Amino acid sequence: MMLRFNFFKRKIKYITLFLLCITTSYAQEINEVKAKILILKKDNFIAVKAQAENEGVLFKDEFNYNLLVLKKSKDGSYSNNKQSGEFSLKPNEKKELSLIRLSLNPDEELRAYLFIKHKETLIDKDTLVIVPKKVGIIKKEKIDESNFVLKGLVIEEAITKIGKDFYDFFYQEYLLSGLKYPFIIKIKEKPGLRRTTVLIIEADDKKVFEFMTMPGEDFLKRAVKASLVRLSSYSKQRNTLLSYKI
Repeated sequence: MMLRFNFFKRKIKYITLFLLCITTSYAQEINEVKAKILILKKDNFIAVKAQAENEGVLFKDEFNYNLLVLKKSKDGSYSNNKQSGEFSLKPNEKKELSLIRLSLNPDEELRAYLFIKHKETLIDKDTLVIVPKKVGIIKKEKIDESNFVLKGLVIEEAITKIGKDFYDFFYQEYLLSGLKYPFIIKIKEKPGLRRTTVLIIEADDKKVFEFMTMPGEDFLKRAVKASLVRLSSYSKQRNTLLSYKI
C-alpha cells in the first residue's frame, strides 16, 4: 500500500513539473513580442507609428494592439486619436501596426501610448512624450505595470448635438466635483430606436452606464448625476480589486 502511494506521489510530482515547464515556455514565447512607438517629424506635422517585433523563432498569433495618441493644447484641452486591431507575426518579423498623422504646434504636448496584448493579457507597452515648446525633444516615460494613468481625462465620441450637450454638462460637473479618476472615461453615442440614440459611459473600456437620449437640459443633467454616481461606484470597486492584488 505504501509503495503504491509513493508511486502516485512521484507521478503527481512529475506531472506538476511537466505542466510548470509548459507554462513557463508558453509565457516566454508570448513575451518575445515587443511594442515600440516611432516618431517622424517634419515642420509642424508628426507621424506616430506603432510597431511590433517578434524576437522569437516561432510564429505568433492571436495578438491585438491599442494605440492612443493624446494632444494637449495650450488651453489644457485634449484631442485624441485611437486605433486598435489584431495581428500576427512571423519569426523575427517587425510589423507596422498603425500610423497616425497630425499637426503639432510648438506650444502643444503630445503623448502616445501603445499596448500589445495576447488575447486579454498585457504583453508589452511603450510610450513617448513630446513636451511643449521643445517639439524636437522626445522622451520615454515609464508606465505603471498594470496600466497607464491619465487622471481626469474624458474622451467624447458623440454623434449628435444631444450627445455633445451631454458631454459638455458632464465635463463641467466633473471638473467642479474636483474628482480626477485614474482611468480614462469615454462618452460614446450610437444609434437607437427611430430618431433616438444611446449614450454609453465607459471606464477602462468597460460599460458602467447607458441610457436612451431625450431632448431637454433637465434630463441631460439628471443623466450626468446618474453617470457620476455609477463612476464613483466603479472607482471604489476598482480600488478594492487593486488593493487585493498588492
